[in-house]
Amino acid sequence: MAPATVAHAIIGTAGHIDHGKTALVRALTGQETDRLKEERERGISIDLGFAYFTLPDGTRAGVVDVPGHERFIRNMLAGAHGIDLVLFAVAADDGVMPQSEEHFDILHLLGVSRGIFVITKADLADARRLADVRDEIGLLAEGTALANAPVIAVSTVSGVGLDELRAEIARQLGGFDSRRPSGLFRLPIDRAFVIKGHGAVVTGTAMGATVRVGDRLRLLPAGEGVRVRAIQIHSEQVDSAGFGQRAALNLAGAEKLTIARGDWLADERLTVTTARFDGWLQVRPAAKRALATNDRVRIHIGAAEAGARLIVLEESGAIALRGAGLVQLVVDSTIVALGGDRFVVRNETGQRTIGGGVVLNPIGRRVRRPLELYRARLAKLRDRTGTSANAVEAIIDLGERLAMGADEIATLLNEPRATIATALDDARFVRLALGDEVAFTTAGKWNDLKHYVADALKRHHEHEPLSAGLEMEAIRGRIPYDVAPRDFRALIDRLGPEIAVVREESILRLGSHRVKLAGDDSRLSAAIAAAISAGGFQPPDLKTLSADLKGPPVDAARLRALLAALERDGKVVKVASDLYFDRVHFDDARARLDTYLAANGEITAAAYRDVLGCSRRFAIALLDHFDHAGVTTRVGDVRRPRAHIG
Repeated sequence: MAPATVAHAIIGTAGHIDHGKTALVRALTGQETDRLKEERERGISIDLGFAYFTLPDGTRAGVVDVPGHERFIRNMLAGAHGIDLVLFAVAADDGVMPQSEEHFDILHLLGVSRGIFVITKADLADARRLADVRDEIGLLAEGTALANAPVIAVSTVSGVGLDELRAEIARQLGGFDSRRPSGLFRLPIDRAFVIKGHGAVVTGTAMGATVRVGDRLRLLPAGEGVRVRAIQIHSEQVDSAGFGQRAALNLAGAEKLTIARGDWLADERLTVTTARFDGWLQVRPAAKRALATNDRVRIHIGAAEAGARLIVLEESGAIALRGAGLVQLVVDSTIVALGGDRFVVRNETGQRTIGGGVVLNPIGRRVRRPLELYRARLAKLRDRTGTSANAVEAIIDLGERLAMGADEIATLLNEPRATIATALDDARFVRLALGDEVAFTTAGKWNDLKHYVADALKRHHEHEPLSAGLEMEAIRGRIPYDVAPRDFRALIDRLGPEIAVVREESILRLGSHRVKLAGDDSRLSAAIAAAISAGGFQPPDLKTLSADLKGPPVDAARLRALLAALERDGKVVKVASDLYFDRVHFDDARARLDTYLAANGEITAAAYRDVLGCSRRFAIALLDHFDHAGVTTRVGDVRRPRAHIG
């Protein structure tokens, strides 16, 4: 028999302990979700339970039954992240209880907007009592997305209300498959176990695109690769699974890996993990006080839980009860978080839910005052509907690197690649070819880079007029963005014409810059050139030059700057770090070398010394220079013309 069609929807339960959630699922599906022996013996749910609900058209929606006891709230949170329709149970005899309120807060923070309030154990109450419970539910839901959710009284003993409940479930899930996935495939793992003979199996509610048998996936945050050996949905073998479906994946290559609740399986192209992210946080009444910078909290995201430090990005440094604001969470361990993911925050001891919200920027960075610009960029992400060029601009501007690839942008925003490609057509983005990669930056960042380079060169020319310019690495190391050395060379070649910057090897200068010697510099430069020329093939080194020049002593830095200026003007040639030759004598030395090699095929240092009539020291310095310049090659004690080698 062919597998049943699977709806892309998850029905979740919520409510106080012993309010009949598991009995309700059993009555609706005929399936038992209490799988642990201890659960059956104690009559309470401890961990997540799973079933499926068959809709009138034969499709199946997954069901996640969560525990209600306050001690197991972390287990509830591990399964609540993917709920599309909640069945919120309130027992007729008890009414709204403390865990009813916390579960409802969690659903509100996770953005659950479809729901049915189910008054369970209706056979234990009269009409007046049922009316009172309805009033309590109204107060609980007031001002939330579930304020107008239907309320249905049922009894799993007599069957009263169950048909009405089934019909309402079918009505709310009608056409639910019309929604579309976004981003790469991800599966937050809420169960991981080993089946003898089959290997590792993980379960969770799929997010993003589709996974198929044979696909390569990445286990995060560890980063290890695995392969999908088989997929099951509702205990039936299928070829693929996707967004909004409860799935069990049998993995190959995971035999030696430690996999646990809170890990993620993801498309192998997804490598993003984080320990610091920016988000929009709502503070719930259970917090009992405002949340402030440096407060310690417990964060729940997907099926993961971790400690974190809160940084409030609002100017006041705090978010009041029932208020909301921009925050940064510095997490104690590496987690997986992408744009749009929902998270819940509990107090440090994990006793109560105090807030929650949505991830805006997965890769937060240390922010220094003033915060206005950082907040403005996060606001673009908070206010986005779909993915606009505003959101793409914000995520690039928030990054520490100058540019990002389109795939990385799509990953961080958790959007399809095609959507991002369309947004990047906007005129506010600059396309850059960096080696074999194509990356994008914003016009704002690009203009900032141009101004920074131009200003840095202008200041350098003003302070050191004898210098030819700045080394590229000196500028790259000071710009406010991360750029690899190879990429920076390509960027300079691209922006150079736009701001009239000239690159000469690794030196950058403004096109208008010329080294002009005047006054003492002009006099001293002429004296240096004369001294080197007078030395012929045995010119004075820097130490000798400094000592022999007339007038006040010349410091080494100034002497080198003047020699560099003479070199740029073609008057001297640098042969070694402290040795310069007059251009005329250098050209003569090269010509004599070429003549000798043409006649003899090779030359020794002693022979070259005799050719020039200088000491061996100067002959060797020149020969070493010609070796490095590619004129000659040293073979043992002789030099031969480079073209003759081999």
